Amino acid sequence: MAGVPVEPVASAAPTLRELTVRGILLGGVITLVFTAANVYLGLKVGLTFATAIPAAVISMAILRNFANHSIVENNIVQTVASAAGTLSSIIFVLPGLVMIGWWTGFPYWITVAVCAVGGILGVMYSIPLRRALVTGSDLPYPEGVAAAEVLKVGDSSGGAEDNRVGLRVIAFGALVSAGFALLANVKVLANSVAAYFRVGVGGSMFGASLSLALIGVGHLVGMGVGIAMLVGLVISFGVLLPIRTIGAFGADASVADVIDGVFVHEVRFIGAGAIAVAAVWTLLKILRPIVKGITDALASARNRREGQLVDLTERDIPFPIVAAVVVAMLIPIGVLLWEFSHGTALHGSSAGIIAASLIFIFLVGLVIAAVCGYMAGLIGSSNSPISGVGILTVLIAAVLIKVVFGRADDEQALALVAFTLFASAITFGVATISNDNLQDLKTGQLVGATPWKQQVALVIGVLFGAAIIPPVLDLMQQAFGFLGAPGATDHALAAPQAALISSLAKGVFGGSLDWSLLGLGAVIGAGIVIVDEILTRTSRFTLPPLAVGMGMYLPMSLTLIIPLGAVLGHFYNRWADRSSDVERKKRLGVLLATGLIVGESLYGVIFAGFVAGTGSDDPFALISGNDGTLAEVLGVVGFAAVLAWLYGRIRRVAGRAAVAPSE
Repeated sequence: MAGVPVEPVASAAPTLRELTVRGILLGGVITLVFTAANVYLGLKVGLTFATAIPAAVISMAILRNFANHSIVENNIVQTVASAAGTLSSIIFVLPGLVMIGWWTGFPYWITVAVCAVGGILGVMYSIPLRRALVTGSDLPYPEGVAAAEVLKVGDSSGGAEDNRVGLRVIAFGALVSAGFALLANVKVLANSVAAYFRVGVGGSMFGASLSLALIGVGHLVGMGVGIAMLVGLVISFGVLLPIRTIGAFGADASVADVIDGVFVHEVRFIGAGAIAVAAVWTLLKILRPIVKGITDALASARNRREGQLVDLTERDIPFPIVAAVVVAMLIPIGVLLWEFSHGTALHGSSAGIIAASLIFIFLVGLVIAAVCGYMAGLIGSSNSPISGVGILTVLIAAVLIKVVFGRADDEQALALVAFTLFASAITFGVATISNDNLQDLKTGQLVGATPWKQQVALVIGVLFGAAIIPPVLDLMQQAFGFLGAPGATDHALAAPQAALISSLAKGVFGGSLDWSLLGLGAVIGAGIVIVDEILTRTSRFTLPPLAVGMGMYLPMSLTLIIPLGAVLGHFYNRWADRSSDVERKKRLGVLLATGLIVGESLYGVIFAGFVAGTGSDDPFALISGNDGTLAEVLGVVGFAAVLAWLYGRIRRVAGRAAVAPSE
């Protein structure tokens, strides 16, 4: 589709309903659901899922029941929902403030403000890039084009039944995944299996979380990422852990405690080093096409005829308004930074770092918007190395703040780490939104939407997301805590990116970070990069370095099931390829995977509420003592049976006329 003149499906005529109250409200409701699910999933495994396509399916199924609905109105709904869902990636930074012990929770209005100002800046920065990187370039925008195709099919005469089936498939997957999680919490069966064992003079472990949400994640990320995560798992648990535990077992030492301790305090940081190298490499690898693409597109844009365009499909929010909003946003950002440092060890000496941070957010935010927008257009929002942007942002901010502030005592050093994370969270908000905006605007271009109305919808989506993220974060912190943070429970959430980023910030300011572990991980990461480059140049296979790093960093219980989901998704898609109506069948598979993620994630949020409210780790437990081998066997057998039933059911539904899975 790249480079081909676009014929909009709908002309944005004034009679066509587009930016409507009902569309915004529907987008807001979908936002609450998907953002909560993304926050939970991101904290658990460090991954989020794209919300544009499921939001479009839900929107079309619901708006079909109203008069005068249109494809561009549905586009507004998915724009609102996808903007907020993408903003949830800010959880890759904010939990770091809890992990270092600076916050004990997430102050609602401060967290809302951080999410909102960063997100709005991201929207504003990406507006001038629309003509450069969307209408004036041949970038593929895979998810934007896919969402447009879904909207076109749904708007066709035969699309109503497809939409209804799609909505039912999402609901079906959600109910099954939530139901399975409930059975585990009732203690009918186990939701995980684990075993610790000696390997020569060292030791290792096996673990698997029986999570249908992780199956959904694997289905969506595909075989390439799934295999890469499996490789990372083998490196950590098959090589590093047995070596690092040599000599660690005392006479009375618990094998499980020793292995868990070595993994948390040593192997994870080796994985963190691999993630850092992989993220930076992924970013550097596409730096040249980013620069060339932006400069070429801007040169092309300068050659266009100046003046206000008459066509509604070419009208952005006017540049003077964009510039005014950007400048205006610097005021609340400055207030937030001052308020954050007020009353701390930085009080009275923070003027320099506040000024430096404002300049950093203003200038680096603009660069990040262009880089993330181009990356999303090149390889898709879901595949964009946003973690790499976060790592680079924090490192640059930490070095800048350290240089500006000068010498600091221990108390000031901790305050500077917290200040760096806080300022970086705002910049990361710019990155997350820019990573999604141009994808949405590409969808709008293909369906004949009005750009300025979409841009307003993006701002509204940011505000919806900013409102829901803090309470979900706070609930997760109260119920489970974060791995390595003060007060974390046995069920603590990994929050991998936040843990890595906070560790790097502490390391810059002289913390107790063991750089040798990170260095070893960096060497392994460099080796993985070389292997990936060789595979890419000599075969059709790849080994995404960032996915390998995540497989090394995350606990086996979280990573082992994702490759299984990737395998199931692969075989389902191969079945679809051998039959007719391939895209519809694959789309139903994607919607099932989305439902599995949403159902279990939302159930996890509800369960966390009961944990926090009752003070019990197992508020739903009805069968006491059923947590041994029998429960694990029942869990594994039940998990396998449910998977076989789910994929058999979706194949039958996809293979015939649209029929609800519940029938």
